Amino acid sequence: MAAPRTNVDEIRSRVILGEFGVRNVHTTEFPGNYPGYDDTWDMQKFQKNFRIDVVHLDESSMEFDMVGIDAAIANAFRRILLAEVPTMAIEKVFIYNNTSIVQDEVLAHRLGLIPIKADPRLFEYRNTGKEEGSEIDTIQLQLKIKCSKNPRASKDSSDPRELYLNHMVYSKDIRWVPIGNQADVFADSSIGPVHDDILIAQLRPGQELDIIMHCVKGIGKDHAKFSPVATASYRLLPEITLLEPVEGEKLPWSRPASCLQMYWSQKPSKFSWPSVRGFSVNWTLLKQCEMITEHAQG
Repeated sequence: MAAPRTNVDEIRSRVILGEFGVRNVHTTEFPGNYPGYDDTWDMQKFQKNFRIDVVHLDESSMEFDMVGIDAAIANAFRRILLAEVPTMAIEKVFIYNNTSIVQDEVLAHRLGLIPIKADPRLFEYRNTGKEEGSEIDTIQLQLKIKCSKNPRASKDSSDPRELYLNHMVYSKDIRWVPIGNQADVFADSSIGPVHDDILIAQLRPGQELDIIMHCVKGIGKDHAKFSPVATASYRLLPEITLLEPVEGEKLPWSRPASCLQMYWSQKPSKFSWPSVRGFSVNWTLLKQCEMITEHAQG
C-alpha cells in the first residue's frame, strides 16, 4: 500500500527529529523514486524556488537563509567560504631587529595570523618560487617600534602603562608601505590590519622591533591564515508542528519562553510557534523540554 501523499511530501521535503533519532536525512528527489512526482531537474523550476534571504549583515558577520536548496549544497557553500575564497595574508616576515623576549619564529607566526584588510580582487597570485614581490601581487607592511621610559611618570608608580612608552605592541602599529604605484591605485583604500587591538608583543625600555612583512594572495585550503571567515556553519531551519491543541491547564507548562515566541489568543488560551529562528537545539533546551513533558504527563 502506497503511503499517503501528505506523508510522501513530508519525506521528500523534511528532516524529522523523532523520539529515537533523525529520519529522512538522505536526498531522495531523483527521477522515478516517487510515483506521481516529476523530479527531473529543471532550471526554470530551480530559479523559481531558490532564493537567498539576508537575515543579518554587518561589517563582521552575516546570516542568511538559503531556501529551496538541499542541505548538501548549503554545506558546499560553507566549505567554499572556509577554503576557496581568496584573501591577502602575511606570507614572508623579514626581521631586521628583535630584542624582545618573543622568539623570531613565534613572532613571525603571530604576525602571519593577523587578518589583513585589502581587496584580493585587485591583486594577482604570486608565482611559485618568485622571491621578489611587485605592486600587482604583494602588499608590504612595516612594524618599527621601540620602548622607552616615560619621563613624566610618577616616581611612586608601578603601572607599566604609566612608566613606559610603546611597551604594548598592537596591530595598529603596523604601517602600510606602498610598492610602485600602489599609493595612487589604492589612494582611497585603508590597507592594513582588520583589527587595531591585536596584541603582538610586550616590550621594556631599550627593546625594539624592526620588521618588514609581505602579504600575498591565497586561499584557506593552502593555509588557515588565508581563510576569510573565523567560523562558517549552517543548520536546517526548525519547523515545529503541534500535533494537538495545547490549551487550558497544559498551557503554562508548555512554554520554552527563552527560545520561542508565544502568541496569545482569546479564551480558551492557546499558543502557536510563529517564528522558530531563535530555536537552538542545545542541552539546556532539551532538559527544559524534558522537564516540561514529565510535568505535563505527571
